[in-house]
Amino acid sequence: MSFLAPTEYIDSDHPEVVAFAGRVSEGAPTQRERAVRLYYAVRDGCRYDPWAFSLEPAIFRASTTLAAGRGFCIPKAILLAAAARAVGIPSRLAFADVRNHLASERLLAVMRTDLFAFHGMTELQLDGRWVKATPAFDLKLCEAFGVVPLEFDGRSDSTLHPFDRAGKLHMEYVVDRGSFADLPLAELTRVTLEHYPHLFDEGGRLVGWAREARSAVTT
Repeated sequence: MSFLAPTEYIDSDHPEVVAFAGRVSEGAPTQRERAVRLYYAVRDGCRYDPWAFSLEPAIFRASTTLAAGRGFCIPKAILLAAAARAVGIPSRLAFADVRNHLASERLLAVMRTDLFAFHGMTELQLDGRWVKATPAFDLKLCEAFGVVPLEFDGRSDSTLHPFDRAGKLHMEYVVDRGSFADLPLAELTRVTLEHYPHLFDEGGRLVGWAREARSAVTT
């Protein structure tokens, strides 16, 4: 299994992804420093948008997320993985179910639960070992919700904080779903439809009221 080769979703050979990764990491003397630069470029340069969620395959490609400038946790993790591969850093995707104790009332009303299945993060191979990096929440979002931003130094795992700045429960990891060389879209789809059947029609498309709820926030 190769963690450096481009894949269907981690399209690290796409010209725009290659240019982005090269521009961000230019002049960094080590793989670790390149990884750190890429992490912050994806974390803050690509806005976190949970309302962009869909099961349409095209939205998960790294090049699509880079062009859009926004995405939820999985596309942002894929973009970081692709940028890393573009500069020679082995990468893979990791997933877990998390309980979000600080989700907005609007989001909870749509999801009907505070359990977010298949939360996505990136794993980077640095100095001979795999390190977790979670570029989901951008700095502006963290400031707005009073959440401590996730930092990444290329040495320690960067995973979601259990508490916010005020000491309130934030994120709780519930199920580890493993690591993958590319997005396991079939499994993601199965789990999503199992947990949130009210959001999708038989073709896996967001039902009308869910699309309207998303549009009310994003437009």
